[in-house]
Amino acid sequence: MEHVDHILIVDDDREIRELVGNYLKKNGLRTTVVADGRQMRTFLESTPVDLIVLDIMMPGDDGLMLCRELRAGKHKATPVLMLTARNDETDRIIGLEMGADDYLVKPFAARELLARINAVLRRTRMLPPNLVVTETSRLLAFGRWRLDTSARHLLDTDGTMVALSGAEYRLLRVFLDHPQRVLNRDQLLNLTQGRDADLFDRSIDLLVSRLRQRLLDDAREPAYIKTVRSEGYVFSLPVEIVGAPA
Repeated sequence: MEHVDHILIVDDDREIRELVGNYLKKNGLRTTVVADGRQMRTFLESTPVDLIVLDIMMPGDDGLMLCRELRAGKHKATPVLMLTARNDETDRIIGLEMGADDYLVKPFAARELLARINAVLRRTRMLPPNLVVTETSRLLAFGRWRLDTSARHLLDTDGTMVALSGAEYRLLRVFLDHPQRVLNRDQLLNLTQGRDADLFDRSIDLLVSRLRQRLLDDAREPAYIKTVRSEGYVFSLPVEIVGAPA
């Protein structure tokens, strides 16, 4: 039987839940709607989903808290698309810091939400379309680190594992497949998120900052990801394929 993607919508606004749920159903997706974090937790205990649409502004546990909880638990690999207020850039930034895969600003068109959902689902199931990977599993070595492309985590020289969010992994893979080459923000956003940048879109800068933290890279004098003024970023070290994970 063909798999039908299951979308969980978490929003305290009943009208939005029903409108979004019905629209996604009409477009071939399976949907479940819940009103708050408690209902979300109860549902996820028994039913896996392919993606969670999570509103930030909710009473009780808000979307930022719930996103952080998801990323720390057994659902850390489940994609999260956050719904944010139009004039609150801070929430969007924090949402990405918490590990959200994408965000959509309210008010939004249901068609755009569907497009964003499909884009996130595609990104979580494959590498960016213009990256050719011949091995199903590799260890990529750079500096003091190795990236396990099967488990999607970092290993340092002592064997300590550092987990990556989906967005962090995709950005690092783009850098590792294009080492020592300057990539601008539009290229990075398109390769990692499949969309063009808005004028004030800071998501790539935010992801770079998060990735530097994972790599223990000093933002003032980075050894791995260097900022090229007025151009973008460059991964400055060579990358070596050292084999498959054990």
